[in-house]
Amino acid sequence: MASGDGRRGHQDLVPLAALISREMKNEKMEKPTLKYGCAAQSKKGEDYFLIKTDCLRVPGNPSSAFSVFAVFDGHNGNAAAIYTRENLLGHVIGAIPRGLGREDWLQVLPRALVAGKSCENCSEDECSVFAGETSGTTATFVIVDGWTVTVACVGDSRCILDTQGGAVSNLTVDHRLEDNVEERERVTASGGEVGRLSIFGGAEIGPLRCWPGGLCLSRSIGDMDVGEFIVPVPHVKQVKLSNVGGRLIIASDGIWDALSSEAAARTCHGLPAELAARQVVKEALRTRGLKDDTTCIVVDIIPPDSSSSLPTSPPPKKQNKLRALLLRIKSRNSSSKLSKKLSAVAVVEELFEEGSAMLAERLGTDDTAAQSTSGLFMCAVCQVDLAPSEGISVHAGSIFSMSLKPWQGPFLCGDCRNKKDAMEGKRPSGVKVA
Repeated sequence: MASGDGRRGHQDLVPLAALISREMKNEKMEKPTLKYGCAAQSKKGEDYFLIKTDCLRVPGNPSSAFSVFAVFDGHNGNAAAIYTRENLLGHVIGAIPRGLGREDWLQVLPRALVAGKSCENCSEDECSVFAGETSGTTATFVIVDGWTVTVACVGDSRCILDTQGGAVSNLTVDHRLEDNVEERERVTASGGEVGRLSIFGGAEIGPLRCWPGGLCLSRSIGDMDVGEFIVPVPHVKQVKLSNVGGRLIIASDGIWDALSSEAAARTCHGLPAELAARQVVKEALRTRGLKDDTTCIVVDIIPPDSSSSLPTSPPPKKQNKLRALLLRIKSRNSSSKLSKKLSAVAVVEELFEEGSAMLAERLGTDDTAAQSTSGLFMCAVCQVDLAPSEGISVHAGSIFSMSLKPWQGPFLCGDCRNKKDAMEGKRPSGVKVA
């Protein structure tokens, strides 16, 4: 098989002027303003974060800018968290075909987060980069492009959305065996064992864990010494905010073990992003103490005509008691009407959500989606062109897709098929269970 770079050469020939023209045509000029802040308290030194606000879909075109915010909570060391912070964004961008306009780029982004050189690819690379390492990490990875927010997560670091109407929603799913019934069923159905730690006398203590390995999470990046049932396949959700905007709170479990999603949002209402992040960490420490690394990023997505995320009130004037009472009643009625109006306006449109751990289910069955501009088939993961005789169907040999024919697409190259097998537990882990 020829190299990926040689086969993808034709995709690099799209003129820059054409890309910029396409961006200007497809993209609304009114982009929101982003304000953000981060705060952290360290206990083990295994939490890391990423804030990058100068990313470009099209080199040299400022109108194609997007921002990335991420939290990585390591365990058994910090190597996996550091490696993922440094490499994950590049893997995701590398899995997206070149020459796409904004709408197409956003449409393929969730798939790139799943199938490209993203979460699962980091786990594969760690095998060689960190030989002998046993560290792992959660990853909550947020891409903000205009009003569209795309979130991919493995583990139990969480991202929530607080809208102007007061509604708080989770954009991630916690992959904790203790709390996630579906993940427990997936692990046991795949041959894994879920149970608590046994001590002398047969008593069981602590949270539910997956054996072999004893990890409390069912999904993570790294953890090369545990069973194949711990997979790095992310849950992905993409939403589009209304032009009212909203607030994202992205944090490690040091926050969520102390505060509910609603409590975290409530504790920082009315504060600018930087102070809000500090307040969330402060409240978590006040509630539970510093028992774990605690990291919080707050991102405010604000309408472009707003100079601040905070409403300002004029100083109170002296007035008689009757007038003050009448004004208070009128103000309360106006606030109620405004709140209802904001609730109606602050609609969040869900564009995409998928959480399956099986790559065949995530890539779908559409043959035409894997067709390249040269007329050849394209690997659904790394975007390398494939001759008809070279592609391996993502469904070939899958016991989870009995109704599908093995010659149906999407197709994978040989290397990516090996990654799929590793990800779905079809390779030996080197860990023997007594």
